[in-house]
Amino acid sequence: MKFEVTNSPFSQEQAELLNRLLPTLTEKQKIWLSGFFAHFEDADVSTGDSAGQKQLAAAPPVDSARQDASREVTILFGSETGNAQSLAEDVHQKLKDRGFQTTLSSMDDFKPKNIKKVQDLLIITATHGEGDPPDNARSFYEFLNSRKAPKLEGLRFSVLSLGDQSYEFFCQTGKDFDKRLEELGGERFYARVDCDVDFDEPAAAWIDGILSKLEEDKAVNPANEQKILSIQPQTKSQPKLADYSRTNPFKAEVIENLKLNGRGSNKETRHLELSLEGSNLAFEPGDSLGIFPKNAPGLADSIINQMNWKPEDIVTINKQGETLPLREALISHYEITRLTKPMLTQAAQLFSNERLNELLKPGHEEELRAYLDGRDLLDFVRDFSPKEVPSSEFVHILRKMPPRLYSISSSLKANPDEVHLTMGTVRYKAFGRNRIGVCSGQCAERVEPGDFLPVYIHRNPNFKFPSDPDTPIIMVGPGTGVAPFRSFLQEREETGVKGKTWLFFGDQHFKTDFLYQVEWQKWLKDGVLSKMDVAFSRDSAKKVYVQHRMLEKSRDIYQWLEEGASLYICGDEKNMAKDVHQTLTKILEKEGGLNREEAENYLTDMRHQKRYQRDVY
Repeated sequence: MKFEVTNSPFSQEQAELLNRLLPTLTEKQKIWLSGFFAHFEDADVSTGDSAGQKQLAAAPPVDSARQDASREVTILFGSETGNAQSLAEDVHQKLKDRGFQTTLSSMDDFKPKNIKKVQDLLIITATHGEGDPPDNARSFYEFLNSRKAPKLEGLRFSVLSLGDQSYEFFCQTGKDFDKRLEELGGERFYARVDCDVDFDEPAAAWIDGILSKLEEDKAVNPANEQKILSIQPQTKSQPKLADYSRTNPFKAEVIENLKLNGRGSNKETRHLELSLEGSNLAFEPGDSLGIFPKNAPGLADSIINQMNWKPEDIVTINKQGETLPLREALISHYEITRLTKPMLTQAAQLFSNERLNELLKPGHEEELRAYLDGRDLLDFVRDFSPKEVPSSEFVHILRKMPPRLYSISSSLKANPDEVHLTMGTVRYKAFGRNRIGVCSGQCAERVEPGDFLPVYIHRNPNFKFPSDPDTPIIMVGPGTGVAPFRSFLQEREETGVKGKTWLFFGDQHFKTDFLYQVEWQKWLKDGVLSKMDVAFSRDSAKKVYVQHRMLEKSRDIYQWLEEGASLYICGDEKNMAKDVHQTLTKILEKEGGLNREEAENYLTDMRHQKRYQRDVY
């Protein structure tokens, strides 16, 4: 069709331009323009533009059958520390930018029975503890693995799983979802990807693969494209607050590095203050700080000597071809303090060591599990001395040094351009050698004021305090678990917010381990902190922990919960958090007259309401 001035609303110049453009357009480009103009017609109608209404009325109707042909993408995430949620939000935005219909939700906020209505499902989940789903994925996980789960023949899915290869049940939750969705009749339209702690590259590859697959399907079925492209125009993502991130950390100067414990304490807890000046980084109470640490130089030197390598040998450290001297690479780039089964499996191909091959054979799982627990790379190369292996080949079986996350213990409003950490130094003896934590050891022994640490802000959307100042708050944080609560109370003091707050704190000894004692006492006096109960386990013949203090105050705790209090737990998961959870069920049974199942349901409902949140490790 040729545009003429007499048969169109265009000027002579516009008609000539259109007549030159139209013959050059592909069918796909014409469809895109159709959707693009349809969007603006809709916008004109919504603002009451009469001309827009006339144009829309004159336009040919959209074929409803063609509309129904498009598929909506549902993205569900299960996240403990926020990594899975951040990736899910990234996928969601990229799909929106390409015009796809998408729904984003945590698994907790998704109604499980609606899974029957889902067309294309993307699951992004972490694995917690011993192969368990994160707290905000538990209900959906249990539903999907129950008899109530429906058949899902019409569903297509793909799974991105986050985990840590040093744990036995690596990425187990993602594997379970992947298997179960297939069992229920779903079609895996893109293969599952399992990510180790250094998840950036494999996660990006999965996202690119998903986008390519969906775009490919859209191209195969132009009917999809008609609706998809007419939903909304492509928009630019909002600019980020700062350029510094996990992949581009900020070098923060250390302002203070103090030991908090008194003389004679069995523990070493450090208070670090870092400068964020010039970074434009921001955080809220409940967020964490990621630190990229360095290994102890002595450990790297011992490995090099054991393997008869030269510290100045140049090794390639990534796919981009970057290189470092071997010693520097072992100190700053590679994880050398933990062993994983995949690493041992790759080493077996290099070492030609019969004892190692025997350990990795089926039937030796218990022996292998025991060997991996507590040993590092130096133990390994001493125990399974290989024949000559070049350092350039050996480093390829090592994984990249993962960052360490620490709950932030300060308020940005109270301490502009600063971030504080409360860090317990890990020290222990195993297999004839003294050991020390990578990051905590570095900060305890090799970091002084004036030094710099590469850091980034790790947003934790699953540990957020209520915005309503009248919400009562119960906080349980023994030891370094008290860090986020110091941040929260600093913030409340700075903003003048009132509302009931109750802190349960515990440690070993009152005299040497009462972290931030003066601050808690001041906040109690000023009313920022309403109540505080403490438990010092080594000050009495019978050990007393925070859960014992909670049980003693069961009636008051139950009353606070009935008033709508939010409950926060931070600290050790295997012992403290599990014991506190069991204590809460006992309190609900005792004070609320509930049975065990009803008490668990009560806590589950609190979790769904964001009133029961945990930051555990």
